Amino acid sequence: MVFSLRKAFAALLASAATVYAQSSSPSSSNTAACNNSPLLCNRKYNNITYMGAHDSAFLRDASTQNSIAGNQFFDATVALNSGLRLLQAQVHAVNGSSGTVLQLCHTTCSLLDAGTLEKWLSSIRTWMDNHPNDVVTVLLVNSDNQPASAYGQVFESSGISKYGYKPSSSASATSNWPTLQSMIDAGTRLVTFVASVTPDANYPYLLPEFAHVFETHYEVTSPSGFNCTVDRPSTFSASGAAAAVSANMMPLMNHFQYQVLAADILIPDVSDIDTTNSPAAGSPGNLGLQAQTCRREWGVKPVFVLVDFFNKGPAIDAADSLNGLSASDISGRSTSNSATASSSSAKSAGRAPGMETGALVAFLAAAVFFF
Repeated sequence: MVFSLRKAFAALLASAATVYAQSSSPSSSNTAACNNSPLLCNRKYNNITYMGAHDSAFLRDASTQNSIAGNQFFDATVALNSGLRLLQAQVHAVNGSSGTVLQLCHTTCSLLDAGTLEKWLSSIRTWMDNHPNDVVTVLLVNSDNQPASAYGQVFESSGISKYGYKPSSSASATSNWPTLQSMIDAGTRLVTFVASVTPDANYPYLLPEFAHVFETHYEVTSPSGFNCTVDRPSTFSASGAAAAVSANMMPLMNHFQYQVLAADILIPDVSDIDTTNSPAAGSPGNLGLQAQTCRREWGVKPVFVLVDFFNKGPAIDAADSLNGLSASDISGRSTSNSATASSSSAKSAGRAPGMETGALVAFLAAAVFFF
């Protein structure tokens, strides 16, 4: 969603180039575990909670001059090493000299540009190459309504399409998902949802999100704003979560909070992040509290959860709790406790470094960073 002041600041922000950081070496995989635990191997894909990084490509670190627009302190590879198995990003179509390029941009490319979708997917593919016992989910926001073929070509050129899971029907929800072990054995370990896209038989691994998933509200500006009502798709916003669950739709719980700077200008709220991402359930705004509430209201646990600044909380503990996992059930994770990523780890993902923007530009760049 584009904020109302974009045009006023476009000229100023056009000079602000940012860099997407891709760092961290992969942790060693455990052949006895699926997604870091042997207890998950024989569970169906839709009977597991996946903690996810909301706007995972958009960083608040040295590579972006610690942009207040960034949603994460660490990149997608670090998120995967830390146990997250859901990565979400926003995609825009950018016209270049060689044609249209799918670019990871936050609201607009003049605000926060994380490089090409192809390079981002390539980094995830490399991680998956080195972690053969892990199932990963990618959720892409099709901001400029590109056809499935545009995404399919990038998935193929990045080499990640080889892992694409292809359900019997990409256009309708099902309860008949395979187990993680079955997906691992078949080599189809990547589930991809696109919001929104028309299914294409040539790319059956690109699934229209709202044919399979329903989401909670995502524009939350206070701890009391988190709830479990269906926000999207509109076909279930009136009938409610019970109808969506009965239709085999998988729940996605959005749990990230915005800070209001001015009318129509919101930024990811880091000031309350320890409360927001807490796996506890004792205070309003706690991740654990919303998870427990939604599980009670829906009769099923959330399958997908999206958070900002995933290392805080740590948020992954809430997913472990929903999955019934204790520390002794888990192996192969690394820990990211720093407040910001190291500047030495920053690498370009298809966009050259630009001039520093400074605090004023960062403030003006603050937007409503929705899906």
